[in-house]
Amino acid sequence: MKLSMMFSSNRYSSAIAKNPLQPPSLNILRASAFSPPQSLKLSSRHSVSFNRLLFPRNSTYSTTVSASASKSDGQSKGGESFLRDILRSMETVYLNRNPTAKSILELVQSVDDEQICYDHLAFRTFGVNGYGINSLASFFLDYGYTQKEELRFPAKKLKALWFSPPNSLSQDGGSGVNGPLPRVFISELLVDQLSPKTQEIIRKYTEKSGSGNKYAALASALGSLTWEKPLYSEFQQLAGESEYAAWTLVNGYALNHVTISTHRLKSNLKNIKSLNQFIEKNGFKLNSEGGILKVSPDGLLLQSSTVADSIPFNFSDGINASVPCSYIEFAERLVLPQYKNLPESEIKESHRRDGFEVGNADKIFESTSKEQLTRRA
Repeated sequence: MKLSMMFSSNRYSSAIAKNPLQPPSLNILRASAFSPPQSLKLSSRHSVSFNRLLFPRNSTYSTTVSASASKSDGQSKGGESFLRDILRSMETVYLNRNPTAKSILELVQSVDDEQICYDHLAFRTFGVNGYGINSLASFFLDYGYTQKEELRFPAKKLKALWFSPPNSLSQDGGSGVNGPLPRVFISELLVDQLSPKTQEIIRKYTEKSGSGNKYAALASALGSLTWEKPLYSEFQQLAGESEYAAWTLVNGYALNHVTISTHRLKSNLKNIKSLNQFIEKNGFKLNSEGGILKVSPDGLLLQSSTVADSIPFNFSDGINASVPCSYIEFAERLVLPQYKNLPESEIKESHRRDGFEVGNADKIFESTSKEQLTRRA
């Protein structure tokens, strides 16, 4: 899981090094929008054009220059390579900020030299001023993902959509984002259902962000907020009403979590109960909301997650405080009843339970809650 990311311009890399949670504002990108950097160098073997991120599919550039190619890019080898480069950059930001996730991935990988496959990647958004699900989904749709079911969480004032990945041209043997392309789960906060004061704060920052919603994938890849740093008092106001809102205010489009597909592991850790025990034995705290193991009503989707890491955040009023960052999830998808008699060697992902479950996801959301963060292991 040792990943490297290097930017072609020193002003990006030097700014990111100062604070991993607060890399440079996208204002520096907007200021040079007419002459964007030529490449984002994610590894020694990849040089990636900024144009696809700086000019997303809804922009004039995309419509006039790339419209004819947008449908096919996600299915081509070049399109998949670019998609994986961006996912790799998102993953690098995530691993740099979240030592628990990085340690667990290395720990699991060390057992029988495991190949780790991601079940899904998850993101959080504000459902206002164009900053909701669609702002990030457009990138994945452009690269071959397919929109699937919607999930609703009335008590949390959230909704979510998940997206299935395109057929991959190269997925054998790789781990993480270099393995089978993962599902994508994007949720959004229904801002208009919140109190007027909380709405005012969220609208204030999304409106000041300008066109930041058009660069959601770029913001996630850079680990940058598209709006200004908030006041600590505003963070507290949001946290008092919606911990999801407070998390999104300081983390933006950053990866909320990655999920290990446990049934794709080779060792006894492929059983999620064994994996949970292994993780706890090694000193990591799991989300206890609704029980450590979350089970769908049909009994075919089993999930668990760690408690989020915390990281220092420098608020705009000079206050430095600890805020929740991200976590890592685990999912075991059992074989569907109609395929239960298939030999194990013939079972493929398509033979297993697909999709998501509201009851499970509702409890997984609590991985970033104050109650879980302050709970003793």
